[in-house]
Amino acid sequence: MRRAALLASVVGAAAVVHAGPIVTNIGVVRRRLWPGLAGLGDDGHVALTFDDGPDAASTPAFLKALDKRGVHATFFMLGDMVERFPNVAADVMSAGHEIAVHGFRHKSHLERSPADVNDDIARAVDVIGTATGVTPTWFRPPYGSISSGSLLAARRLGLRPVLWTTWGRDWRAEATPDSVVADVERGLGPGGTVLLHDSDCTSAPGAWHSALGALDPLFDLFDERGLVPGPLRDHGI
Repeated sequence: MRRAALLASVVGAAAVVHAGPIVTNIGVVRRRLWPGLAGLGDDGHVALTFDDGPDAASTPAFLKALDKRGVHATFFMLGDMVERFPNVAADVMSAGHEIAVHGFRHKSHLERSPADVNDDIARAVDVIGTATGVTPTWFRPPYGSISSGSLLAARRLGLRPVLWTTWGRDWRAEATPDSVVADVERGLGPGGTVLLHDSDCTSAPGAWHSALGALDPLFDLFDERGLVPGPLRDHGI
């Protein structure tokens, strides 16, 4: 009985250590205690980021919309999507945008072992680097769920974890361009980081149209707030 209790205690402690960083998912805690991880940068700047691409069905439309406004962004790419659409990944790079890592498979790190997380991120770095010709700097885990394995793998691979300060909730089937703008505005502040998606590979089918339709109104909102949109490399973190 004592051995079983001790084993249960050890397993429980290991689980707490593994999942402990999940506290960073609480926005107010993240912004207060880990502003860099939250994506808080220069007050006059807003970092524009996209997750889950590249996607041949949607990413080119985002590139066109961004080019129209002369805005660059940071694209957090999934390795398995890059394998499917390497030319689209290369196009993102050629258009002057910043390339970042979202992992290889879109699966929560809380459900995976540290070794599996490390292998997943390393594979994504290799695939993304081959397609784009660059070594990414930034890393964002799927669902923003950071585990101890996430942090250890990022350190080993020379990546900087970063989440966001506000998002458009554009993955939902009921999302619209207006709702995306309203959700981003609700959490928008000086030096914030905005999360949108340029693919619906893990979202409701067609959900990317809501994010795309929100871009022009968001750029107008940024102008009204005196915020210059751009990639994380220009964000001062």
